[in-house]
Amino acid sequence: MRTIKREIERCITDLTALDRMLTARFVFPEDFIGFQGHFPGNKILPGICQIQCIIIMLEKWKKKRVMLKEIVLAKFLSSVFPSEELTCVCKDIADTSGDFILKASCSKGSQKISELKLRVCFEHE
Repeated sequence: MRTIKREIERCITDLTALDRMLTARFVFPEDFIGFQGHFPGNKILPGICQIQCIIIMLEKWKKKRVMLKEIVLAKFLSSVFPSEELTCVCKDIADTSGDFILKASCSKGSQKISELKLRVCFEHE
């Protein structure tokens, strides 16, 4: 999982935080490790990579490790293919020491790709 996390971290751009919202863009190249075997001959970004994008956004924002406690909701509505720009948005981000539910979505252009609710917490030092 660490290899795929490092690969996803290389794909992030334009991380911005405004009020209680966090936004970033990701573009996954043709040779991205997550496309290997998913699916042969028709590369599609796995849903777990979208979840990992959200976690990476939080970690970069807070400069702390994020622990995923539960996937409360994960709706994957459309596919993401190599070289397509994915925009991820986290809403109602919290600056707390306990667990919280993070609402997030991913889209390409105006098309919603996924809707997520994740129970997470920031790791304490």
